[in-house]
Amino acid sequence: MEKVIIIGSGPAGMTAGIYLGRAFLNPLIFSGSEPGGQLIYTTKIENFPGFPDGIVGSELMINIRKQTEKFGAKFVDSVVKSVNFSQKPYKIIASDQEYEAESVIIATGARSRMLGLPNEDKLLSKGVHTCATCDGAFYRDKDVLIVGGGDTAMEDASFICKFAKNLYLANRSDKFSASEIMQKKVINNPKIKIFWDTGVKEYVGDDTLKSVKLGNNKTGKTQELKIDGVFLAIGNIPNTELFKGQIDLDDHNYIKVKDRVFTNKEGIFVAGDVADWKYRQAVTAAGLGCMAALEAEKYLTSLE
Repeated sequence: MEKVIIIGSGPAGMTAGIYLGRAFLNPLIFSGSEPGGQLIYTTKIENFPGFPDGIVGSELMINIRKQTEKFGAKFVDSVVKSVNFSQKPYKIIASDQEYEAESVIIATGARSRMLGLPNEDKLLSKGVHTCATCDGAFYRDKDVLIVGGGDTAMEDASFICKFAKNLYLANRSDKFSASEIMQKKVINNPKIKIFWDTGVKEYVGDDTLKSVKLGNNKTGKTQELKIDGVFLAIGNIPNTELFKGQIDLDDHNYIKVKDRVFTNKEGIFVAGDVADWKYRQAVTAAGLGCMAALEAEKYLTSLE
């Protein structure tokens, strides 16, 4: 029987581990299929406090894990296969072994929706990106393409426009799905060239992105666009498949949250991008991990 189990080892999960470890609760953390979360794919992080010269994403997560282990957290480097939150103690199955816990913090994060093209995984963070706030500033005076037509794509375009030399936006239909006010900011910006009814058909480049091949969905015509970076703004998928039927999810499959970190089940808390569809930043995930840990500690104290 564990006092608290944390599912996920990104900034949210490991920050929760640090706080619970310092409270002598010896949390058990399942690192999952991507130990360290999405940050392990980020080449350099410049907006995480405490690193004036920036830090490579994988290095940051290694450091946080060392800090988490220092305070007594235990890691299980395996993927959780199933959970049973129907009654206490809560049960978690991983590597064909059953674990029981008095409380649980869900910090499984979210994954970016990708195009699924050849070379996409290879070029991730080498010209192909999913976070404009994280990586947009690296493309100062360079040519950038944004893919998408929703509010996120509009926000990304407005943000990267401050840095890029030339900014293009590819939308698969003849109209945006973004709110009208967000659309106007992009459509009325003379620096942004919009490709309507257009999608990316191919990434060109081996070790780094050189260009993309665009295809018009109506005419079938293709063209090659020399580009330094592509930012995919086509949505995120919360990693909640594990919790369907076990905990309340919203219409987009994010965990329903009350008062920042509470779920509909007593003793089960949530932190990070698995519930936060809006900000999706390492520092906000870490903050929510801290809050979830403090509430879990308070809950466990109430059981004594």
